[in-house]
Amino acid sequence: MKLDFATLDVFTTKRFAGNSLGVVFDADGIDSATMQAVAREFNHPETVFVLKPKAAGSTAGARIFTPGREMPFAGHPTVGTALVLTLRRGAGNDVVLEEKIGLVKCHVAPEGSDHGRASFVVPALPSEDGAAASREAIAAALGLATDDIGFDGHAPSRWSVGNAFTFVPLRNIEAVRRSQIVDARWSAAFESNGPAAAYIFSSETEDKTNNFHARMFSPAFGLREDPATGSAAAAFAGFCAHSLSLGNGEHGFKIEQGFEMGRPSLIELGVTMQSGALASATVGGPAIIVTEGTIEV
Repeated sequence: MKLDFATLDVFTTKRFAGNSLGVVFDADGIDSATMQAVAREFNHPETVFVLKPKAAGSTAGARIFTPGREMPFAGHPTVGTALVLTLRRGAGNDVVLEEKIGLVKCHVAPEGSDHGRASFVVPALPSEDGAAASREAIAAALGLATDDIGFDGHAPSRWSVGNAFTFVPLRNIEAVRRSQIVDARWSAAFESNGPAAAYIFSSETEDKTNNFHARMFSPAFGLREDPATGSAAAAFAGFCAHSLSLGNGEHGFKIEQGFEMGRPSLIELGVTMQSGALASATVGGPAIIVTEGTIEV
């Protein structure tokens, strides 16, 4: 069976930057094991398999795989899939994807035949996911000193929108750059309450117009490091609402990621506060098609 596919770079306007993604169309005829094998073959951080929709009003089903496992939800696959469905399948400006987490509403703005922008409404409000480990354990797992952890009174915390992340504020961008996975210490710092990725960030940035500089490590999910993590940005809305003393109304944040990997990315996070609480959030950014072809499965 031959299936059409496209690859994209997401959260960037330039090819060979951002976060790469595979999208396989018309994948209803293949089983989960084959999807996982194709994802391993492509070896992108994620590969999406597009299916016929089941719910009225949906555009398509979307199953998302890393090279090692299926994910209930992921951000850059949502952005990239929504855009390519509009560019190549005529899906229009409003796209609804059926993901494992539920229906994800997207808005697409094409900017040419092979690129554009897309954003999605975070499908569930972020929830706290237990207590973070101690500063000492986290510092040891990242190869840092304890006093590298924290800035402006912020401490590590765990938040989730389908995927759990431990958010680790670091005092400056230099500490972010020095961070690394210390495998022998990783589980104690990030997996004692179940598998969780580490999302480290500082308010010091490469581009002064951005708000945060970030990296994401996720060895439990088969990704040592990810160049742009939309699901982390979605969960980060919980941190922002809880920790940044935001007033009611809409707030925008720009998160740069991937610089240490040579794949600079920019994620746009929108947060809406009502009555002092998080009411909704959006995640979006640009994407561009890189390759198109067919794969035999």
